[in-house]
Amino acid sequence: MKSMQKGFTLIELMIVVAIIAILAAIAIPAYQDYITRSQFAASQTIADGLKTPIQEYVAAKGSCPSDKSAESAILPPGSYEGKYVKSAAVTGTPDTQGGGCIITVTFKQAGSVSAPLATKTATFKASNAGGAFTWTCTSEVPNKYLPQVCRS
Repeated sequence: MKSMQKGFTLIELMIVVAIIAILAAIAIPAYQDYITRSQFAASQTIADGLKTPIQEYVAAKGSCPSDKSAESAILPPGSYEGKYVKSAAVTGTPDTQGGGCIITVTFKQAGSVSAPLATKTATFKASNAGGAFTWTCTSEVPNKYLPQVCRS
């Protein structure tokens, strides 16, 4: 009598393991890029929280605020710390249009953040055209980790 085969053969199991290894080799780097992009988004969130006080200050005073100015609602740079962000500072040249206001967001060291972001900065610069602010984003982080609005 013929006995029926039960279970998988060794070669079948090896093929399944090889397929899983190939998929993992493709998926892990893509996942790391995704993590880095999501960590970069923290800089945009912190900068967004600073944009309104800057615009209000420009409307009231006619120039860029400073984090050293007592009458601005801008706190010292270390006050804007996040899970991946070390600090955010507001600088700029005072002008009558409020253009040139700059938010510089600095990321934490490696270990706290993905290696491509470690100690890098993201810069958000204001342009004021008759009270309508537009913000441009630049960064020293490689383009593949940046959102579309920040790519050069």
